[in-house]
Amino acid sequence: MSSALAADRTGSAAAFAPGDSPLARMLSLCNMNQTPEYVPEKRSIRIHGHSTTLRLERAFWSTLELIAEEEGSTVAGLVTRIHDHCLFANDKNLASCLRVVCLKYVNLTG
Repeated sequence: MSSALAADRTGSAAAFAPGDSPLARMLSLCNMNQTPEYVPEKRSIRIHGHSTTLRLERAFWSTLELIAEEEGSTVAGLVTRIHDHCLFANDKNLASCLRVVCLKYVNLTG
């Protein structure tokens, strides 16, 4: 088993070996300290005066907070902007659109 896949479950950072795949490196970072990132969190946000509740895992809220900060916006302002832009592509599920935006952001900046 590679050192990446033998990640320490106590929360300490695991080292990964040269040549480990990106997935193996990512999995080596999954430990007990990361558990809160997987927990769904509900937040109420007003979009154009209408209140809506969104349920996303904490990791996505953290990414949205980072994007909002970089854009000089609030999370609510960012979500409204994404909502307005994504309506043409996905008018049924704003949470899915937000997850995809976060994924694309991480891909662009990673």
